[in-house]
Amino acid sequence: MDCGEILSAYSSITKTNMKLFGLIGYPLSHSFSKKYFTDKFQQEGIDDSRYELFPIEKIDDISSLLDENLDLTGLNVTIPYKEQVIPYLHELSPAVQSIGACNCIHVVNGRLVGYNTDVIGFQKTLEPQLREHHTKALVLGTGGAAKAVHHVLKLKGIEYIEVSRSARGEVISYDQIDEELMCSHTLIINTTPLGMYPHVDAAPNIPYAFLGRQHYLYDLVYNPNPTLFLKNGIDKGATVENGSEMLRIQAEESWKIWNA
Repeated sequence: MDCGEILSAYSSITKTNMKLFGLIGYPLSHSFSKKYFTDKFQQEGIDDSRYELFPIEKIDDISSLLDENLDLTGLNVTIPYKEQVIPYLHELSPAVQSIGACNCIHVVNGRLVGYNTDVIGFQKTLEPQLREHHTKALVLGTGGAAKAVHHVLKLKGIEYIEVSRSARGEVISYDQIDEELMCSHTLIINTTPLGMYPHVDAAPNIPYAFLGRQHYLYDLVYNPNPTLFLKNGIDKGATVENGSEMLRIQAEESWKIWNA
């Protein structure tokens, strides 16, 4: 066997021993996770792992994804599948059972175990700038990410109102937000993708004129930084936080789970 054949054989062996991680969602035109983990692997000398994007058009496609990637060890889950993925999981962590949303899956001997690391990331980044007057919140959006936010707000004893494009039940619509609500709900959290790159000129339709220094605006969107939502808050002297540190923390928590 010559040197070329030896290298080829070694490469083949190495490839089969690679652990595969990835992100499912749709669309995945821009991903924090792939760059984060690729950089992490390079910086920490982790040479037996790779991270890929898996833009699946419907959640049913997760089955064929697993069949085609037998080396898949862990998945992150993003819009719109954090809730839809739950019926495909074999086991749920207590957090997922409580919240009803999953953003991290550990594949163990063909079984899918669901976790929610959004909760840890959001709580750790929300708390440092919380003040005594942040007792009521408006949560913009009603998707899977919002469920993790609700969980943390309940833990902190913060009342919240859900806001969506159309009112239903206890959920109010954007056009129902008036000066009184803005003044009484000084914590405002955007869980929607509005304002995310490349749609940087978009922002949730709230009455920004009523913002003040007492407000704390938190945007789960991380790119751009700041989003138009946060810029509107900065202009009024509000405290702001974007989603980049939350994403970093939830990614590291996912890594711990996958390597436990």
